[in-house]
This record gives sequence, C-alpha cells and structure tokens, in this order.
Amino acid sequence: MRESGVVVAKPMRRTGCARMLLRQPAGTCRTALALVLLACLAACAGLAPREPPIVRVAGFDSLPGEGMELRFAVTLRIQNPNDFEIKLTGAVLNLKLNGRSLANGLTDTATVVPRFGETTLTVPITVSGFDVLRQMTMLLTASRAGPVSYELSGRLVSSNLGSHRFDAEGTIPLQLPSRVQ
Repeated sequence: MRESGVVVAKPMRRTGCARMLLRQPAGTCRTALALVLLACLAACAGLAPREPPIVRVAGFDSLPGEGMELRFAVTLRIQNPNDFEIKLTGAVLNLKLNGRSLANGLTDTATVVPRFGETTLTVPITVSGFDVLRQMTMLLTASRAGPVSYELSGRLVSSNLGSHRFDAEGTIPLQLPSRVQ
C-alpha cells in the first residue's frame, strides 16, 4: 500500500509458537530460556570424561573338557581408573594363537569393579579338538621354535557404562622338542 509516497507494511500473520511468545511478557521468555539453558548444562554434567577399564590376562587354567573339546578358564584382571564403580554384567572373549582363532568364551557373571580399584573375572573358554590339531600341525611344521604370540580380544558389558571392547596380546615361550632325523 502506498500513501503519499510512504510504503506501509502489511502486518505479518503470526502462527503457533511465535504468536504465543509475542504475547508473553519479556521476563517470562527470559526465564524460560534460562531454565532451558540450565537443563542443558545439567545434562552435560553427566557426560564427564570416563576412562575405559584396563583389562589384563591374570591367569589361564584348565577345566574338565567334554568330548573333543578342551576347556580353559581365563582370569581377567579389570582395573577401574574412574571415580565411580563399574557394574559388570558379562563378558565375551576370543583367543587367537599365531593370528588364527583358537577359542571363544562368554560369561554372564555379575561383578562390581570398585572406584579406583580392581577385581578379577573368570571366563570359561572352549577350544574345539580340530582347532587344537590345526594349531599343533602348524607349530610342528614351523621352521623355528620360539615364543608363540597370542591375542585376546573381547567385550565387557556393564549396566552403568555400556559396552567396552578390549585387546590384550603377548607371547608364550614354547620349546619344541628337536626333530628326530
């Protein structure tokens, strides 16, 4: 609309949320905005940095086997570098020897790792008889004797920290008998 050289703007039609906010006094909007910001800050406070638990192999013992299977108990030492306890509800393991999968295991044993503390968790693993034969054949046909490398990978499941994947590796000294010619 033009009246004597002056442009008069037509008022915009406001809908929904914009209309509601414009009707509120400025103090109410500021209060609502402050409450939203405080809620966001409170939510972010719960996301403090968390260190993953430290997992090491503490022991390896044999268990009674069944049929053509061998069974072992792998004892894990779990250390908690955090300022809160970790409630573990289970674990899954995979053991590789010389880069080849050898054994798998899992447990649903529940345990608590205290804040700035440690605990052990024993996980039974199963080795198939065929995997043992394959590994023995590989070791006997190897041209050298010496340490055998192992890789242990797995996942710890926690009710308050979610899942945590871990890897541990090392070597096992192995002295093969000299070949008879």
